[in-house]
Amino acid sequence: MTFPASDLSPILQKYPLQDRDLSILAFNHRVLHWADRPDVPLLERLRFLCIVSSNLDEFFEVRAESHIDAWREAPSAASGMHKIMAAARALVERQYAIFNHALLPALATEGMRIVSHLERSDAQRRWVREHFLREVKPLLVPVALDPAHPFPLVANKSLNFIVQLKGKDAFGRSNEIAIVKVPRVLPRVLRMPARVANGGVSFVMLSSVIRAHLADLFPGREVGDFSHFRVTRHSDLWVDEEEVKNLRTALRKGLHQRHYGEAMRLEVSSACSDGLADFLLRQFKLPPEAMFKVQGPVNLVRLQQLIQLVDAPKLLFPPYRPSYPVQLKPEESVFERLRQGDALIHLPFESFEGVIEFLRQAVQDPAVLAIKQTMYRTGNDRRMMDLLIEAQRRGKEVTAVVELKARFDEEANINWAEELERVGAQVVYGVVGLKTHAKMLLVTRREGRFLKRYGHLSTGNYNPRTAALYTDLSYLTADARLTSDMDQLFVHLASHSRLPRMQRMLLAPFSLHRRMIAKIRSVAEAARRGQPARVVAKMNSLTDQALIEALLLAGDAGAQIDLIVRGACMLPAHLTANIRVRSIIGRFLEHSRVFYFLAGSKEELWLSSADWMNRNMLRRVETAWPVTDPVLRQRIIDECLMAYLHDARDAWEMSDGGEYRRVMQEGINPGYGAQAALMERYEARHGLKNGVENNGSHSVAPR
Repeated sequence: MTFPASDLSPILQKYPLQDRDLSILAFNHRVLHWADRPDVPLLERLRFLCIVSSNLDEFFEVRAESHIDAWREAPSAASGMHKIMAAARALVERQYAIFNHALLPALATEGMRIVSHLERSDAQRRWVREHFLREVKPLLVPVALDPAHPFPLVANKSLNFIVQLKGKDAFGRSNEIAIVKVPRVLPRVLRMPARVANGGVSFVMLSSVIRAHLADLFPGREVGDFSHFRVTRHSDLWVDEEEVKNLRTALRKGLHQRHYGEAMRLEVSSACSDGLADFLLRQFKLPPEAMFKVQGPVNLVRLQQLIQLVDAPKLLFPPYRPSYPVQLKPEESVFERLRQGDALIHLPFESFEGVIEFLRQAVQDPAVLAIKQTMYRTGNDRRMMDLLIEAQRRGKEVTAVVELKARFDEEANINWAEELERVGAQVVYGVVGLKTHAKMLLVTRREGRFLKRYGHLSTGNYNPRTAALYTDLSYLTADARLTSDMDQLFVHLASHSRLPRMQRMLLAPFSLHRRMIAKIRSVAEAARRGQPARVVAKMNSLTDQALIEALLLAGDAGAQIDLIVRGACMLPAHLTANIRVRSIIGRFLEHSRVFYFLAGSKEELWLSSADWMNRNMLRRVETAWPVTDPVLRQRIIDECLMAYLHDARDAWEMSDGGEYRRVMQEGINPGYGAQAALMERYEARHGLKNGVENNGSHSVAPR
């Protein structure tokens, strides 16, 4: 939402906010840079290209609706839509330029070629035709458009062809347009057998196979202009939780409708004629700016299949094997260890197996009476689910708070919930109107005459796959005050009873927003008194206006503020003197949330499940908790804050005009990279093979 300048606070009139959607697209430019870096292994460059395509899909599925709706209501006044589409177009053009002029030639140099129809040898054309007739054509049903056959319903992100036909059909009619829908079950990348590959490895795209044989689908007709196309639809599920009687049933019904929401973007081939392009735009009720003509496949995401079809380790990152958590030992009792003090697991440099082992010991321990866990994005790895099922079968009380509305994971979460209910576990769906985004696992154990709780809190999800790809912090504790807070929150989520005053934890939507603002204001007051005043905050996104205002005021007061924001950042740091914003784009996805405050002599460090976004603060159940152990606190400051502030390889800084500039200058030897150094540190600590180079050092304390 854009506010008139007169309605903004004085600080925001002085420092106008960055546009959130443009900031998201700028983040994807930084990701795309990895596809253009010659120091990155070739197939990993291709993977980053695919990641940008996936991110763009989600951007249009979730963020484009307001812009397209504004155009549909008043085309002449949709200036925001024009800016967003122009920025997206620049990103897409850069993406395909890298694909065509950098990656394809580099792949060819390595003996891997994606062969177009015109480049195929006679033997290759015969193989492609045989494959088309045997595997593809039987699954295609072309639809010629006429009054009895209107434009078919085209699913979100599916591959399709539009064909202009000449001549007349079997009934003497001159229906000119036909649509061919391509089933999702067909692989989009095909590896040709060695006998026709002409040396090396040859691939063919499914779209190229169909394009070369369109005439076979229309016997007796002449094929004129044609193009493959893909439409991206609005896919953010919404149900009125106050009205529906069964949220799970309503969401399951809505999952099918997601594939057929309002059209947001149209992708066609660069050779698509103006006539066919205009026809498609009218069908999908889209402005010309929402059409993207691309020189290559309309869905670069599917090129991930190529990476899976080759065996070329030298073209991938060297394998990284995370070490077992340094504060845990595989053979020792996690409960005994936590009675000595809190423990930290720094993912993915340390293994998620420490969390799995905590749950496994809880399931197998007869003294454990109850296990409670939140579930947001659990993925397809069954280990945690099977352990919860086993705990229920062993007679323990199992409670699972399942978030059914986790975007694009709704179906998986519904399936997990139903499976847990079938074995008798207590499954609850949180609070109406709020997403439960907190990550908690609480174990209650009988020890003598008393019950003792052990807890796990995390900045990331209970997903073993992403735990190997995302940087996150897992926190294990037996602190009675913190675990009591966790238990109270579980009771609140199940019963909706009033929360008592929390002893250690901050919660959204209750106290987290207000207390974070208060901490920033305390730093500002310290700066005004001439005392040490410092904020260092690491998060995925910074878009909440109230938090941004507090940071700007603190910066104006003289506080030194460093923000490590991976993605969207609306704070205009380039206009301020005391605030710096940097973004780290590395091999792993930066995901941990760490907040450091220094106000005079008072120093605090907090971990959280929440980004500094309005939705996280006011429309979700989120947690933040303090790290009071001095050793753990210094370790987090060292590894998660100062390491990233000294990164000179993968860091970008907001500079003039609000644009980001890569810290490492072209032509200069690469400097220190935080992720590479952390991999080296943990490998060396556990005597593992060191395959990562660290070219720098860094301070261990905030300045």
